[in-house]
Amino acid sequence: MVNKEIIQFKNYGKCIKLSNGIIEAVATLDLGPRIVFFGFVGEENIMNTKKDEFDPVFDENFDKYFYKGAVWNNYGGHRLWASPEKSPDTYYPDCEAIEYTLTDNGVILTPPPQKANGLQMQIELVMSENAPTMDVKHSMTNIADTEQDLALWALTVSAQDGTLILPMNTNNTGLLHNRMISVWPYTDMSDNRIFYGEKYITLRQDRNATTPVKLGFDLNQGLAYYVLGNSVFKKQYYPNHPNGRYPDGGVSMETYNCGLFIEIETLSEQKVIKPNQTETHLETWTMLKKPQELNERDNDSIDTFVRALK
Repeated sequence: MVNKEIIQFKNYGKCIKLSNGIIEAVATLDLGPRIVFFGFVGEENIMNTKKDEFDPVFDENFDKYFYKGAVWNNYGGHRLWASPEKSPDTYYPDCEAIEYTLTDNGVILTPPPQKANGLQMQIELVMSENAPTMDVKHSMTNIADTEQDLALWALTVSAQDGTLILPMNTNNTGLLHNRMISVWPYTDMSDNRIFYGEKYITLRQDRNATTPVKLGFDLNQGLAYYVLGNSVFKKQYYPNHPNGRYPDGGVSMETYNCGLFIEIETLSEQKVIKPNQTETHLETWTMLKKPQELNERDNDSIDTFVRALK
């Protein structure tokens, strides 16, 4: 059975907590929505919830595009955006209370419509009754009068001091390439937080870092692991490579890594969405116990660690 409870969580105001006795999740109701807790009951929170340490985003164009005095805040936790990223559109100030509907094993979170963008977002959480797993179902409806060419963009702003493991593509394409890597202009490819391994790329979150890095990948397996303390957060999504069209050079997984947090981002296929049409993007989240120590810069250690998770 999945227990559902309305609580006050830190400085996020009213929230909904889901728990099956093994894992728990907390989502905001006074803003966002954001998923601000996911982890084993009583253990590490995968989400970054340092709400007051995120710098608000101001732009004079926000006043014209959204409303007078509009400001966007990261807030931490997991959120849903639309890609490709552009300003001011992407930075919708989602600071209003949202509607929620309880279901048998979860909750549906529906924020107010983004009238300026012509979009209606929604996130549904469906927690397993007896396993450390939860489906996160994202949906985006075009409520504008014209078509829009977009992808759903699911961003998990994760806690400090962990290590992200990304399994690279292994399909044999002969003389042709078998993977895509997108690199953002502020990224130093030699940054020691990044390890380019034989089968995996790892990215270490360093709270003392002063410069960000952002990379994107076309992960055929649709898998990412975030190792934090004694827990491992497994994020599974369901890409359509090489046939699908994806933003940012054709990638479905992106990560932004700075001193305050690391983001684990997945994207749906980019499609032309007609008026009143809804597109969806599914992620499956699983909590795992850390099976052994990890050297994130050693091929054998990473491979053995990931194999022990299965």
